[in-house]
Amino acid sequence: MSDWAVSVGAMGDLVIGVDGKARCSWATSAPEYVSYHDEEWGQPVRDDDGLYERVMLEAFQSGLSWITILRKREGFRAAFAGFSIEAVARFGEQDINRLLADERIVRNRAKIEAAVANARAAAELPDGLAALLWSFAPQPRPRRLPAMAEVPSVTPESTAMAKELKRRGFRFVGPTTAYATMQAVGMVDDHVDGCHVPSVGATAGRRRS
Repeated sequence: MSDWAVSVGAMGDLVIGVDGKARCSWATSAPEYVSYHDEEWGQPVRDDDGLYERVMLEAFQSGLSWITILRKREGFRAAFAGFSIEAVARFGEQDINRLLADERIVRNRAKIEAAVANARAAAELPDGLAALLWSFAPQPRPRRLPAMAEVPSVTPESTAMAKELKRRGFRFVGPTTAYATMQAVGMVDDHVDGCHVPSVGATAGRRRS
């Protein structure tokens, strides 16, 4: 157990840190997890480039641990022009070869090519990426779930989002990745009941059928 958090078994899926704050248990095994959990996860992101970054980080995480992505995040930002949709959409084969040699990121050709393809697809959206993604946000739950075991990995909304993104030309964004993105950008609040991070009460977007 890390020196900034001590487990309190009676609290189930919560861990009490040395600062006295209760956190979701997944967020206490490394300092990068703690800061991400406290400062970002579940906080609404509504700008196109910020959403593009979160979508692509979740896609790059597929098959890997999330801590790997967090520790490479600044490398990803440097390699992908700060996740500017406009900039990445202009990447060509020379850029892909450069990225494949960049040890700061996950060097997977399919995922790198997907990042470029997704930027181009996002650039073509008439109303922008934020408008599209947030249109799939579900109605907020009346209260937080009591245990991580009750948190879904896929929902009807994430399945619909993934289907629409695929139709628009996006890659590596299946229903599970779509739901992880929803969690990351505050479309859903999956902090466990009792977690110290306050609920932001994000307003749902227009539900699509």
